[in-house]
Amino acid sequence: MKDSNFLKENNARFMWHPMTSPKDSHDTPPKIITGSSGVRIEDTDGHSVVDAVGGLWNVNLGYSCQPVKDAISGQLDKLPYYSTFRGTSNDAAIELSYELGEFFAPDGLSRAFFTSGGSDSVETALRLARQYHKLRGEAGRVKFLSLKKGYHGTHIGGASVNGNANFRNAYEPLLPGCYHIPAPYTYRNPFNEADPGKLAQLCAAALEDEIAFQGANTIAAMIMEPILGAGGVIPPHKSFAPMVREICDRNGILLITDEVITAYGRTGAWSGARLWGIQPDMMCTAKAITNGYFPFGAVMLGDRMVEVFENNASAKIGHGYTYSGHPVGAAAALACLAETRRLNVVDNATARGTQLYQGCLALKDKYDTIGDVRGGHGLMTAIEMVSDRATKTPIDAGLAMTVQEAAYQAGAMVRVSGPNLILSPPLVLTEEDTSTILAALDAGFSAL
Repeated sequence: MKDSNFLKENNARFMWHPMTSPKDSHDTPPKIITGSSGVRIEDTDGHSVVDAVGGLWNVNLGYSCQPVKDAISGQLDKLPYYSTFRGTSNDAAIELSYELGEFFAPDGLSRAFFTSGGSDSVETALRLARQYHKLRGEAGRVKFLSLKKGYHGTHIGGASVNGNANFRNAYEPLLPGCYHIPAPYTYRNPFNEADPGKLAQLCAAALEDEIAFQGANTIAAMIMEPILGAGGVIPPHKSFAPMVREICDRNGILLITDEVITAYGRTGAWSGARLWGIQPDMMCTAKAITNGYFPFGAVMLGDRMVEVFENNASAKIGHGYTYSGHPVGAAAALACLAETRRLNVVDNATARGTQLYQGCLALKDKYDTIGDVRGGHGLMTAIEMVSDRATKTPIDAGLAMTVQEAAYQAGAMVRVSGPNLILSPPLVLTEEDTSTILAALDAGFSAL
């Protein structure tokens, strides 16, 4: 292992980092993480903190989940790789498909298409949505609808349905036929509506209006996160998802839930769809499926998809990845799913999520820099920072980073994205760990 000075000197010399500029990596060197244990991470200087980011929404079971590590090493000894392309398969992928079918049965999903991660899962769902309509004789259904502020990965298709210009502008023109409706974002919305229930109705009406304008017979699918994650942890009113489901059904439009973040217990329910009481036609998953220990994802498919694809001899899926159903990833996912069930992480996500959310609300009473606190559904919380509460003026980016740095020095890794400070810690967080995060946030806002 190279020493600390070597790592710091060479971090930005030969590597470009995602979601930042190469110049920024030189000017503002990142924290270099070299160790971990439980829910804590340690940097190259030996500074240990609670990881309130959970890696990147994905380390639900923490960094010391031995059953997953053992499954990976055991599978490497047995069969380190084999393809699931036509003509071959592997035992781990078959077993995982069975277990996922059981896990997602309450969501009405029974088939799995394996991918290498979240962006791959979104791309897969978009492609299969178009193919579904072609197989049904409605080849004109090629358009996609999504929510502003939504995040759906970084492939061309995912970037096209993304509702944040930061992930779009540099790469346009993107996929044609993608349209966005207002998100049920109570703190900021074009209707100036503060009542969550009324806002949900207005956003649903906007969806109906867009469908009427585009023509329902031109639209393949609506894709949305059950709770918008990277856009700032925006939970809709409980009525919103059922309204979207009904509108899609009435217009022959598939509903895709992007649950790369929300599946496997993050929301305090086993899926975001289950949280809101709906059944999607497809569900995109990844991240926590292997606890972040191996790149892996799965698109889960419901009855409508199954009926059309499995009863049509011409329904060849001309799509896939070299690592679709990778046996090591499948073994990791099997172990992770078993441990997730054994620990029943949804209960702890609810308890610690409530503690974290209420603690952040208390910080809002203390600091005028906090304009809004969003959460209350499992372990996903956001603090939106402002320079003026009355006008809701977003905080200066440099000041926002001051909060992040001070919180880190005080004992917690948190993540700032625009004016939002986002918290997505492991679902095995303890009450003491949560108190540590809140104390570090207090120190962060005090530093302003």
